[in-house]
Parts: sequence; structure tokens; C-alpha cells
Amino acid sequence: MHLAGTAKPDFLNSNRLQEYLYAGTALQAMFFLYLNVLLHLLMNQNKLFRYSIVAALAGFIFGFDTVVISGANQPIKDLWHTTPLFHGVFIMSMALWGTVAGSVFGGIPTEKFGRKKVLLWIGVLFALSAFGSALAPDPYTFSFFRFIGGLGIGVSSVVAPTYISEISTPATRGRLGAMYQFNIVFGILIAYLSNYFLKGVGGTNDWRFMLGVLAIPAIIYTVMVLGVPESPRWLITQKNNLDVAKKVMTAIGVENADAETQAIIAANELEKQNNGKGSFFISKHSKVLWLAFLIAFFNQLSGINFILYYAPEILSKIGLGETDSLLNSIAIGGTNLIFTFVGLYLIDRLGRKTLLLIGSLGYIISLGMVAYAFKMHESPAFLMSFLLLFIASHAVGQGAVIWVFLSEIFPNKVRAMGQSFGASTHWVFAAIITLITPVFLDKDKGILKDQPEIIFAFLAGMMVLQLIWVLTKVPETKGVSLEEIEKKLIG
Repeated sequence: MHLAGTAKPDFLNSNRLQEYLYAGTALQAMFFLYLNVLLHLLMNQNKLFRYSIVAALAGFIFGFDTVVISGANQPIKDLWHTTPLFHGVFIMSMALWGTVAGSVFGGIPTEKFGRKKVLLWIGVLFALSAFGSALAPDPYTFSFFRFIGGLGIGVSSVVAPTYISEISTPATRGRLGAMYQFNIVFGILIAYLSNYFLKGVGGTNDWRFMLGVLAIPAIIYTVMVLGVPESPRWLITQKNNLDVAKKVMTAIGVENADAETQAIIAANELEKQNNGKGSFFISKHSKVLWLAFLIAFFNQLSGINFILYYAPEILSKIGLGETDSLLNSIAIGGTNLIFTFVGLYLIDRLGRKTLLLIGSLGYIISLGMVAYAFKMHESPAFLMSFLLLFIASHAVGQGAVIWVFLSEIFPNKVRAMGQSFGASTHWVFAAIITLITPVFLDKDKGILKDQPEIIFAFLAGMMVLQLIWVLTKVPETKGVSLEEIEKKLIG
């Protein structure tokens, strides 16, 4: 998007970086860096890494689109003067309801048409949403295009982790799968920075620039997907195309493509014996269904999306002005990014279960102290430090694990449907939380507008339950092939 009053950006001239910053268009400079990173990755000779990164970039757009609305929250309230309930349903939550729809039904095209085609179309959805939301003349048109973007988010949370899981090796699956989460977090940070730098651009219409700029990475991502192959496990399981699957395996570095193919076929035969009709909701799948439901349920009952979506509003309740709140939102995004790196580093070393335990303990401490800070009217610095601890705990624990874990635990024949089930559970609860938050926190009519500590104490209690669940029910999946996990959990 070309911002009014600025020169057309030249991505090939690095000397203009400082000019962009001084001109107030630092966002263009960030996309300059972003584009160069993508070009570098395209040149990477490790095809497994390259293909995984391209698929994971869907997470960048997912993260950006999810959080960019936080900067447009108050300007849209001031523009359209809607009620808190209307604002929650049609402005803040509509993308989430699109996400719910996308995650619920995203498994169907992912199984039928293949992982690659669906990865391509979610980029198209994101680009349409960016342009439509930025140009919307009324809240209803705005809501429609936010819904379209939500569809892209929902489907991406099904297809991208599934694709990465299916092309990865047991030794690298955690790290490569966690790259999807890293890109979500990177997108969140860039969205916060974007909102900060674009504030005031175009006057009261600055929110339109905040939303419209998403079209740039969406188009870049869509072009890059054209260069990735189809998932070999999908080719074998759904199309019985063994020759092409073996070629893909060889290209991504599988040492014995024939043996790997036979292991996949054997696992598919076992699933066929256990589930002759190809049904999804059967007793044999009950264990993995509960694992998927509960990891998604606890992810949202930690309050992560509540804090990310409403960060400026929450921070303003401790006396920070709007500009300070946006800066602290950037601090939240930066902390999320750094500790997602930590989680990415540890996930194939310590394992999924250990990271969930570490994250649960951090959740309990941080949420409890945030509740205490609000109750006792502690200083903004005190509260902010524990909000950052909460973000770090999430990034190392649930954030790093959820998409990897969901993509691992289901059989090949129903993996996309299983990922869809887990992702839709995640997004249903995210939508509900976002829908009701204005009812509790609205500065004029919120039920708990003067007692936010009650919300944080409730969230801390839910994380105690998560800790118990992880200790007693969650299996470890690090370093184990998808087919071996299937034998262990399904039998």
C-alpha cells in the first residue's frame, strides 16, 4: 500500500531505510527487511526447511491480522458510535467467527484438494480482507471483510501445521512446526509496530492504513506458495500416488523413501482396520479427541487472546495514556517473539510435555500477580512486569506446543480433520472470550470495569487445572514418527 504524502517505496535501495524512518513510514522499511529475509529463505538449499518456512509464513499473516484490530479498536468506536455489544459482535469478534468457520470446515478442502492448494487460497483470502476492511464505508461491510480474513486464519490453522508435520522428520518436527507459531508471534509484533507507526497517518482514517497494509505480505506469501510441493503423506493416503510422493521425500532429504512409504501405507492399513468406515468421531479416537479439545480449551482459558486483543485498553486501566499503552503493547509483542524463540529451541530437546509444565507454572504465578496488582493498585511497572512474565510463559509453553501437538496426535487418514477439530475448539473459545470482553471491560458500561482483578484471578484458577491435566494425561511425542505416535495413542 502506498501511503499518502510519501515517495513510492524502493525495496532494492537499502540507503532509503533511514529516509523511511524519518518520513514516518518505518512500516515500509520493515517490509523491506521482511522481503529480503523471504528472498534469502528462498535461496536456502535445505528444501525441507524452505518448504516448512513458506507454509509457516501463513502464521505471519494470521498473527498480523489477529492483532491489527487492537489499534483500530478505539478509532472505530469513535467513528461509528456503536454499543459495546454491537462493537464486540460486529467489529472485534467478526474475524474470530470467520476463524471459527474456517477452522471447523477447513479440514474438508485440506483432505479433498490437498495441502498446497489450500495454502494458496488462504493468501488470496487475506489479501481480499485487507483491501475490503481498509475501504469499508460502514460497520457491516467492515464486518464482512473481517469475516473473510477470519476464514483465512481458521483454514491456515488447519492446513499449515498439518503440512509442516507431514513433511518433517521426527527429529525436526517440533522445531519446524513451532516455526508456524513463531511467525504468528512475529506477525503480532509487526502488527503492533504497524499500528504505532501508522497512528495519525491519514488523520482519523489511520485505522484504514493499519488494516490495509496486510495486503503486502499476503500477496508475497501467495506467490511463494507456488514453489512448494504437495505433502507426500497426502499423496499416498488420499491419492495413492506413490511415485510423486517418493520424489518429494527424496527432495526433502528422506534417506529411504521406499521404507518411509511402506511405513505410511502400513499405518493407513491399521487405521482402516480400526476405522473401516473412515469416521472421525469414534471410540478409538476418544483419547486424541480429548487431548486436542483440552489443549485448545486451556490455551484460550489462559487469557492469551484476551490480553493480546485488548492490550491497549487493559494497560490504560493502570494509568497509561494511549501512546504509552501502544508502546507497551509493542513490548508485549517483543517478549512474545523472544520467548517463542526459546520455545522453538527447546521443543525438540525438552519435549512438549515439559514445556507445557513450565508454561503452566509461569501462567499461575503471573496471572495471580496481575490480579494482585489490580486489586492493590500497584504501579504500572509492577503490573507490566508480570504481564510480560505471562507472555513469556505462554510463548515457551502453550504457544510453542499447541499447533505442533495437534498436528502430531491424529492418524494420517484423519489428520486434517483432527487438526480442524482442535483448531475450531481453540477459535470457538477465542471468539466467545472476545465477544464478552467489552461487556466486562468497557470503560463506561463494563460489569468489571473497576475490578479487572476478578478476571485475572479466574484465569489463574483455570491454569491450575491445566497443570493437573498436563501432569496426569498428556503424553510426550518428541522424537517419535507420526506412525509410531498413531500406534501409541490409537492402538
